[in-house]
Amino acid sequence: MKVTVFSNDGSSSVQVANRLTQKLINTGFVIDDQTPDVVISVGGDGTLLSAFHRYTHDLAHIRFIGVHTGHLGFYTDWRDFEVDDLVVALQEDLGQSISYPLLEIKIEYADTHEISRSLALNEVTLRRYAATLRTDVYIKENFFESFRGDGLCISTPTGSTAYSKSIGGAVLHPRLDAMQMTEIASINNRVYRTLSAPIVLPSDEWLLLKPSKTSDYVVTIDQFTFKDRPIASMQFKIAKERIQFARYRHTHFWNRVEDAFIGSKHEI
Repeated sequence: MKVTVFSNDGSSSVQVANRLTQKLINTGFVIDDQTPDVVISVGGDGTLLSAFHRYTHDLAHIRFIGVHTGHLGFYTDWRDFEVDDLVVALQEDLGQSISYPLLEIKIEYADTHEISRSLALNEVTLRRYAATLRTDVYIKENFFESFRGDGLCISTPTGSTAYSKSIGGAVLHPRLDAMQMTEIASINNRVYRTLSAPIVLPSDEWLLLKPSKTSDYVVTIDQFTFKDRPIASMQFKIAKERIQFARYRHTHFWNRVEDAFIGSKHEI
């Protein structure tokens, strides 16, 4: 088995990553950051997002493992003090995994008509700098609404617990092959009207945005930001690719949600 350890720059994460790498070498694993079978992310959910984007070209052959060195994350099953247990689990690996849906984004730029394709694990947002975002929204080929407001967020089920939740989106179980569009401060009056509620779309439907002609757009794809390009259209759908996590133990999704947002020991 070929393994690579992907860490953030924090001192505690670097120490854990170095210790883990040495233990993997001592137990006979091949360290390969070019064509790994397993990518071990050491840090938090943001670190795993970075690892995911580093290896989007080979998702069919890679499984991910998350080790967190801070607070419990939604993508991290192991703690920093469990390095020895993780190495043992890797030695006993039988190829077990669980996969989650990803979001495919195709952006057509108005200046060159170039079409770029990207994948998102969490979400994509479309905004403008200091002006109202105006965009027509289509579901499949059908016009749905004209949006006016601060922006739109399109998220995966795993991303539904991130930014989407903070702006009023629903929490979706990651086994659902679905995507969610959530409004960011929409304008609703006698002139402009939107649904003003999150929309959940199945895997056989897609979302198309056709924003107004301007160049001061800000697009985020997970933790990456792109700006100052005139956008002709943005298409979103559930990707054919999926992310695979090596699961030697599994924390139930709703237990993660309860622990992250409510806390099992909260007091009334």
